[in-house]
Amino acid sequence: MALEIRDIVAGYTREVPILDGVNLKAEDGRVTVILGPNGAGKSTLLKAIYGYLTPQRGEVLHDGRSIVGLKPNDMLRQGIAYLIQGHSVFPRMTVEENLELGGWIMRGDHQRMHTALDSVYARFPRLKEKRRLLAGILSGGEQRMLEVARLTMTGPRTILLDEPSVGLMPRLVDEVYREIIKLKQERYTILIVDQNVKKSISIADYVYALALGRNRYEGPKEDFEKRLDDIVREWI
Repeated sequence: MALEIRDIVAGYTREVPILDGVNLKAEDGRVTVILGPNGAGKSTLLKAIYGYLTPQRGEVLHDGRSIVGLKPNDMLRQGIAYLIQGHSVFPRMTVEENLELGGWIMRGDHQRMHTALDSVYARFPRLKEKRRLLAGILSGGEQRMLEVARLTMTGPRTILLDEPSVGLMPRLVDEVYREIIKLKQERYTILIVDQNVKKSISIADYVYALALGRNRYEGPKEDFEKRLDDIVREWI
């Protein structure tokens, strides 16, 4: 079991928790999707997993070990990478410099950094072609691709993706999801939050739906595909 969340209570104030006893499992080499209406606690859950929020109660386990209390800058060493919501490239730095920042825990180990870059360029050949360009002149889809590629620099086991398709036109959404599918094929453990419900479910193995900070539904994607309209209607 790569990642397990047990009875998490967390929020931005102790008086009004956003998450109220959420449970979740993201299994090795599978894609787990978290759905829910705005305010359900989806992004808050990712922040609680990654150490941006300290849970008031509950456990976050990675490979059976508690990671509660660790800071975000400790998570890469634990084999967990996180794509935050919104764009996070450094526009005045080159594509390659952005990738090197993704491997900051390897700084000083030039051979390891070089090997990581070669691996990323083999997986994302378009980025290799543009490695000397400033990241700010890439298209929106290419910038998102760069952000996803940067996550893989340290060879994490588990990847958290918060709204990977946000702000992208449909053609670029397809492009970004093709890259996520490649990560799935390489057996990364992937946990996704995305408002693009149909797109995220299409690559899912298992799906959770939250409502008001609690588990509402869960099951294999086939179950959700059959009742998706009813579930979304509930949110509306």
